[in-house]
Amino acid sequence: MVKLNKTDEKIVNTLKEAKKALTLQELADLTGEPSKKIFRSLRKLFENEIVSTQARKYSLLFEDLKAIKTKLASKGEEPDV
Repeated sequence: MVKLNKTDEKIVNTLKEAKKALTLQELADLTGEPSKKIFRSLRKLFENEIVSTQARKYSLLFEDLKAIKTKLASKGEEPDV
């Protein structure tokens, strides 16, 4: 079961507020988290089809946390947020 942790939530909120695609380094700078931690969270979010990537920039596929919860629930996973 996949759960959104605090770093995942920071990434989702940062991408939502930015309203544009951001690089790994931009996300690390804006969230205050180490880039290695951001990368691990981005990989998880990408594998669960919550973020997409193009030209090393990441963007949300869903605009709000409810849609993300619905997406994870539809995969048989229940997020803990």
